[in-house]
Amino acid sequence: MASNAINRHEDLLLAIDALHACRTTDAIIETVRASARALAQADGIAIIRREDESVRYVAEDAVGPLWTGHAFPIETCISGLAILERKPIVIADVMLDPRVPHHLYRPTFVRSMAMFPFGIGAPVGAVGAYWTRTGATDAETLANLEMLSRTIGAMLYNLEDIHEARRQRAVLRSAWGAA
Repeated sequence: MASNAINRHEDLLLAIDALHACRTTDAIIETVRASARALAQADGIAIIRREDESVRYVAEDAVGPLWTGHAFPIETCISGLAILERKPIVIADVMLDPRVPHHLYRPTFVRSMAMFPFGIGAPVGAVGAYWTRTGATDAETLANLEMLSRTIGAMLYNLEDIHEARRQRAVLRSAWGAA
């Protein structure tokens, strides 16, 4: 048991290190897609972006297809609710929770889930972990997903700052050249 905890801690540190090396939003999404499933010991993982009043499933790694490429109204899905409420949502049995759009989950392998919003200030997306079994998710897994989502938010925030600094530098260079 202790070695499993150590391995999961190392997986989390590796994922965070990989995220720190990302220089684009797409790289962040791919890094999370490639690492989050093992980190959460999940049967599936999805990365979701907010798009105004909807959410779009942009990437996944799962034992069966989920919703990559599909968009849903923000108020009608768990990822959207996590984003709007600015807090994680953990569901031990998706078929017993009235917030879950059951018609979307019935054809999938998903029986339990955890959804973590990410972003500094207002969340701009969420990462979801899905399991084929019902039941509570262990505290270590939830803590790892929380740390991962916070790191994603920080990295996206930093990228935004970097892009803004580059835009300002280009404007200054342009103005300097015109003078």
